[in-house]
Amino acid sequence: MKKSIDFPEILSEYLTKYLPLRQGASVNTIKSYRDGFKIFLRYCRDTTGIRTENFRMKHFTRKLVNDYLLWLEESEGCGISTANHRLSTIQAFMKFIAVEYPEFLDVCTVILTIKAKSAPERAMDYLHIDELKVIFAQPSAKAKDGLRDIAILALLYDSGARVQELIDICAGDIRVLKPATVTLTGKGDKTRIVPIVEDTARILKNYLSSQDPKTPQEPLFTNLGGHKLSRSGIEYIISKYVDMAVADVKALAHRKITPHTFRHSKAMHLVQAGVNIIYIRDILGHVSVQTTERYAKADSKAKREALEAASRNILPKSKYRKSQKQDLIDWLEHIV
Repeated sequence: MKKSIDFPEILSEYLTKYLPLRQGASVNTIKSYRDGFKIFLRYCRDTTGIRTENFRMKHFTRKLVNDYLLWLEESEGCGISTANHRLSTIQAFMKFIAVEYPEFLDVCTVILTIKAKSAPERAMDYLHIDELKVIFAQPSAKAKDGLRDIAILALLYDSGARVQELIDICAGDIRVLKPATVTLTGKGDKTRIVPIVEDTARILKNYLSSQDPKTPQEPLFTNLGGHKLSRSGIEYIISKYVDMAVADVKALAHRKITPHTFRHSKAMHLVQAGVNIIYIRDILGHVSVQTTERYAKADSKAKREALEAASRNILPKSKYRKSQKQDLIDWLEHIV
């Protein structure tokens, strides 16, 4: 008798065959999906009593998934965007099942109708040039790992790399000769070559000389054990120097500076410098230019300057001066 196919077999096929072979998903993407299901199944086990090995497609209900999303926010302290990401992971799985295993179409349809929760759009946080200069000045080349940390901060900002892209850089991905570049491998294992400025190239050249990598495949940035740094390792390095910089820039004490803040900062500075949005998209590795346009929308300085330029020849000139005896209210009444 043929064994019926259900959740365990379908999930295994999805993670080991469909995502890597048919979708061409990267290892990091597959790990993200895997981790999402681990959290979901752990919730089902601990909260609903459904043992992991006994979970089946029939257990997927609107209530179960909605309760799971609420648990993420209220018990796990996850933000709305994180909860929405977990929902999208489950729904992507359901889309796969609906096509490959239509006998479960009713279950899939129910889960696919769950709407993501609207999240308030937060103002984009980025570092100003003066703030970056203070942070970059903190590492000492004479200190242990100081040269490495200077190289990390400089390259993270100059390349606009995502933190995982920075972690995955190998020695052979760096070109220090003119024109200096770094090759980044982004989402979906797509690579892009990003130009870096002369100062960053010089820092990287000095760092590579101190490390003397044996092969081009060696990780560029490693920990004490010789293994490539983790996300938490990069975050620790940034926090360390931001904390040191607070002595000179008090405002940094109340802000959460992450690796992505450096990416946001690079994008905003390129916008402010008038760089074409298409070039910025290519540097950041965005699939759509609409993703890049948010930086232009967030640039309040550019907005203000554009408004002032547009209004310069339209608005009436102010003739009121403190030295004049004309009453302010009278002036307001006659200005238009």
